[in-house]
Amino acid sequence: MHSKGLTRRILAVTAASATVVLALGACASGGTSGGDAATARGPITIWYSNNSSEIAWGKQMVTAWNADHPDEKVKAQEIPAGKSSEEVIGAAITAGNAPCLIYNTAPVAVPQFEKQGGLVDLSSFKDGASYIEDRTGENATQYQNADGKYFQMPWKSNPVMIFYNKDIFTKAGLDAENPSLASYDEFLATARTLVSSGAVKNAIFPSPTSEFYQSWFDFYPLYAAESGGTQLVEDGKATFDDADGVKVAEFWKTLYTEGLSSKEKYSSDAFADGVSAMSIVGPWAIPVYKDKVNWAAVPVPTSAGTTADKTFTFSDAKNVGMYTACKNQATAWDVLKFSTSKAQDGQLLELTGQMPMRANLPTEYPDYFAANPAYLQFGDQASRTVEVPSVSNSVEVWQDFRNAYSKSVIFGEGDVKTSLAGAAEKINQLVGTK
Repeated sequence: MHSKGLTRRILAVTAASATVVLALGACASGGTSGGDAATARGPITIWYSNNSSEIAWGKQMVTAWNADHPDEKVKAQEIPAGKSSEEVIGAAITAGNAPCLIYNTAPVAVPQFEKQGGLVDLSSFKDGASYIEDRTGENATQYQNADGKYFQMPWKSNPVMIFYNKDIFTKAGLDAENPSLASYDEFLATARTLVSSGAVKNAIFPSPTSEFYQSWFDFYPLYAAESGGTQLVEDGKATFDDADGVKVAEFWKTLYTEGLSSKEKYSSDAFADGVSAMSIVGPWAIPVYKDKVNWAAVPVPTSAGTTADKTFTFSDAKNVGMYTACKNQATAWDVLKFSTSKAQDGQLLELTGQMPMRANLPTEYPDYFAANPAYLQFGDQASRTVEVPSVSNSVEVWQDFRNAYSKSVIFGEGDVKTSLAGAAEKINQLVGTK
């Protein structure tokens, strides 16, 4: 669901489709690779994303596989159209006609798909867990469910950073090559100068709307950075109602209170249109802004101004799921490994500019990063990312958080600390409910 043109990319379900996904969930548990299907081989079907660069990657991957496996051919297609990928996948699970592999599975939806009985536990393959952990490195555990099982293959990330418009910074009399953005105090001082100088209307303009996923592009990256890599929920308990979470929320509240960020929805891309001097986006945005904005990127800020090599951020990942409707799961597992091999991950990097979830990415593909220096800082940042937690009622968890955040931070109603504590209490109940 990457944007074509300048519309901001949304990686997850819309509010409407979230309701559908939740409604589709039954009380079934996630599947395992049991029975005949687990060892069966033969033709399989896969779906991939409908943006042009991922279609190009998918087609060459399938061609390469099919050339060497005439009896286990892969048939591939774009994910069918719908309100969201997640709604389409949820409906396919319910109908029992999901393909073997979907290269467009949002981590936030995985717990629901697992609950529907739609996903194969990849850990149930003999080399399942070891393959995932060897490829992904330390970040792999973020993609386990509460029982330590992998119902998703960590595939690719778009670690988000602060993009800033160098021309607007120069117009405001600021240093566009070495901007003062590392600490909250520095960031706020820079934001005030940007707006008071008349160079721009908004210093930064994250979407102020209430969809559950919007917090992935304002609060969550900064919380990941401030906390040194903490997820919203860990060990079955909300984390964000701590001192770090309050600092992040108060920082954003200051931006809204002082009119440095807008509380009004903007229908297009505020950064591309010059309505905002900064934006929180990932490397997918490099080709989008290439000819439209004279941009550079820095890590998200922290209260103390953490150095880039120690700053965490939100991963903005899409993963691969194997679906229980698959009749030839042994072939599907081999295809999944082939498609996430070093060679195919290199193709993914070349064709899409998205970061394969591999340990030590810059040293794995030195030629690519030497030839594409704009991507190097994202390749480095990819090793320090935080994913949405794989917990029960995941969409509702994020919606409860967003509701509290919107009220107290964006619109300034009530005390931030009290609001976060109330959201944490609700979320603790949700993650304890199967």
